Amino acid sequence: MNAEHVLTRSEQAIAPIAAAMAIGDMPRLDAALAEGLDAGLTVSEAKEILVQLYAYAGFPRSLNALGALMTLLAARLQRGVHDTPGRDPAPVPSGEALRAAGAANQSTLSGGAVRGPVFEFAPAIDEYLKTHLFGAIFARDNLDWRSRELATIGALAALSGVESQLQSHVRIGMNVGLTPSQLRQLANALGDRGHAEGAERVRLALERHLAEAPVA
Repeated sequence: MNAEHVLTRSEQAIAPIAAAMAIGDMPRLDAALAEGLDAGLTVSEAKEILVQLYAYAGFPRSLNALGALMTLLAARLQRGVHDTPGRDPAPVPSGEALRAAGAANQSTLSGGAVRGPVFEFAPAIDEYLKTHLFGAIFARDNLDWRSRELATIGALAALSGVESQLQSHVRIGMNVGLTPSQLRQLANALGDRGHAEGAERVRLALERHLAEAPVA
């Protein structure tokens, strides 16, 4: 396999972290976080994955996962393991500039402006998506968009009943540079760590996307 189509060790660790966090499987989360840190994820990147995913799995899961990461880091330090801190994100815009940045990020990720009846029915959700998820979160630069999509796909794959959102993020993942081969590696990483149903959801979403994608 061409090296440029292979996920790095740290990238392969992201989806299992996200999947375990999304369903509140704390033993698997501890193992996945340790694997990710050993593979080169910085503390900042690991935290950011868990912070971002509150938007997909809820505050309770995110808070519990961050607590687990804190406990794990303390235990590793006690054993003499000094994990790389990483860097804090640069400041993000505020006010109308934040909304504009979020709208631009959303359009770039999705491949065009995002519209639909649900946003007309509930304009608040459109505002929150633009200002908060794609603005305040996706504007944070301590985790790149490719890694954010690996995390989002991993989390959505672990959850039942969100297949349409998973389908959208498989497409977005490919928009930010993930290849079919890399998404299959993501699915394999989930399956190897006990998330068989999630792995199959990713494979089905990928094959559906490839079947529907226009031929170049």
